[in-house]
Amino acid sequence: MKIRSLGTGILVAVLFGFLAWALVVGYLGWTGSAGVEMPSIGFAALIFGVIMSLIVGIGLMALVFFSSRAGYDVPSKYEVPREDVEPTNNSSDGKH
Repeated sequence: MKIRSLGTGILVAVLFGFLAWALVVGYLGWTGSAGVEMPSIGFAALIFGVIMSLIVGIGLMALVFFSSRAGYDVPSKYEVPREDVEPTNNSSDGKH
């Protein structure tokens, strides 16, 4: 097994561990509040928030992708005028 594939495997395992931890904490938080019921407007707000977050995230990622493909992310080039590059013969010590 290559070092790179070993590192990738470790990274994937750690990320799946984080996902499992988040799911367990979410489940415990959701079921831990016995006797508290969310009204239907709360579920509607939750669903609306998730959908809007997905729309914003997907839209921004699409803009990044398309701007990269269109060349908008190319660094600008600053062109210095030729007279600013050439040295001058003016010296302040009085020698000409």
